[in-house]
Amino acid sequence: MMSQRKKRLTTSQIIMLGFAGMILLGTALLMLPVSSRSREITSFPDALFTATSAVCVTGLVLHDTAGYWSAFGQAVLLALIQIGGMGVVTVASAITIVSGKKITLMQRSTIQEAISAPQVGGIVRLTGFIIRTTLIIELAGAALMAPVFCRDFGLRGLWMALFHSVSAFCNAGFDLMGAEAPFSSLTAYRTSPLVNVTVMLLIVTGGIGFVTWDDIRVNRWHLRRYRMQSKVILFTTAVLLAVPAVYFYAVELGGFHGGERVLAALFQSVTARTAGFNTADLTAFTQAGQFLLIGLMLIGGSPGSTAGGMKTTTAAVLATNAWAVFRRDEQAHCFGRRIGDDAVRNAATIFLMYIVLFFTGGLIISLAEDLPIAACLFETASAIGTVGLSLGLTPGLGRLSQLVLIALMFFGRVGGLTIIFAALSGTRGSAARLPQEKITVG
Repeated sequence: MMSQRKKRLTTSQIIMLGFAGMILLGTALLMLPVSSRSREITSFPDALFTATSAVCVTGLVLHDTAGYWSAFGQAVLLALIQIGGMGVVTVASAITIVSGKKITLMQRSTIQEAISAPQVGGIVRLTGFIIRTTLIIELAGAALMAPVFCRDFGLRGLWMALFHSVSAFCNAGFDLMGAEAPFSSLTAYRTSPLVNVTVMLLIVTGGIGFVTWDDIRVNRWHLRRYRMQSKVILFTTAVLLAVPAVYFYAVELGGFHGGERVLAALFQSVTARTAGFNTADLTAFTQAGQFLLIGLMLIGGSPGSTAGGMKTTTAAVLATNAWAVFRRDEQAHCFGRRIGDDAVRNAATIFLMYIVLFFTGGLIISLAEDLPIAACLFETASAIGTVGLSLGLTPGLGRLSQLVLIALMFFGRVGGLTIIFAALSGTRGSAARLPQEKITVG
């Protein structure tokens, strides 16, 4: 008899199942009567959508967070956002470390893939650094916003400051401003420099990635010592923040004036990167402005961060490879380093998957709801980029359209390649090489 070996889960499968399990747990908790203000049981589809949006740090909602969910329900959402933002694997590893248990090599490998670390060595130290830094930054953000929220909401302002700090750092976009006006996000604070700047800093800090933090901590201002990935992330992030902000200031925000207009332009540019807050009415934007927001949402944040989307590095690799083709260089390079062919292939594959799912989701929702395709594409870009910005369509969508958005949010947060590798874990490429034949493209 052949001995049967116990099949082990791959790291991709562990990550995917971890997120799925946390979503189901969150769904069960949100269905409890104590989670809603009305003390009624929330339907499974509504709870599933909200839990997915929280764990996948998206921010698309069917019910206004402050108006529908009780204090217990809001606490559940905050916990789901925190776990989803830091990563299920990272949080589980932190618990293991605190409990004094030894981290196995398999667990180290899983953590490495979950946070996009360059190597297994030092992964436990890096995990501890991530946990400490996250808590410090979130508490600092809450402390900065607390005076403003306590002025407007009394002692409840402390909870609101903490909730919005965690939501901003984790790029989730959930807010509690529905106490004033449902689905209003941070529009009431568009003139507050303290709230705007604090939220923007939290979003950017959470979105650049844990490995980039480590580079900044170790090398400080010595940019030449940074990893190429960190340089690419910081440069691409700066470009994607500055250029759209100039456009929003010049074209889309005519109703704002002076410093308020500068704040609004910067805020909309930052938040479109996967955060989901807004201080301006996005339905009043031109179609060109909404199209630019769609592009920003699809790119998203950076690898190993609290953000989703295709990632800044994917966009940078594709742009660098295109520039190499224009110059007729054999290989793409950046910051004095060559980019590997596998990185280019992966970037092209991820881009294709996101575009196909983005358009397919939009077409399905448009046909199912009889809505304009442009508005539907905005919602699907927000879902797959785990952003949370909306033109107001999501709360009124039917069950089929909600399922489409759920699938897109999960795909966007877990990652396309992670899901594909998890599904095709048993397949192996053939070592044989087929005859090559030339094909003309372009």
